[in-house]
Amino acid sequence: MPFKEVNIKDEIEKERNLNPTFKKAWDNSRMEYHLLGELIRFRKEQGLTQFELAKKSGNKQQVISRIEKSEQSPTLKTLCNLANALNFDIKFLPREH
Repeated sequence: MPFKEVNIKDEIEKERNLNPTFKKAWDNSRMEYHLLGELIRFRKEQGLTQFELAKKSGNKQQVISRIEKSEQSPTLKTLCNLANALNFDIKFLPREH
């Protein structure tokens, strides 16, 4: 059976328009994935390993790994500790439309 090329962004947008439950779940998860992506990017830009970030933030390396793999959601305190260890602030900004 031949493979069919699919544009995942279009498929997600279609499902968002057709399914209000999916739309809510997708929209809620996007912010979490964005924050985790930024956390990983900042850690790597600073040349830190997960172990080094864990030590700086007062966590265990396993906790950092589980957070980065989306296996565990960090508490607000943990997220703040990670931001402080990476020398970043967390800010709420209005969404752009």
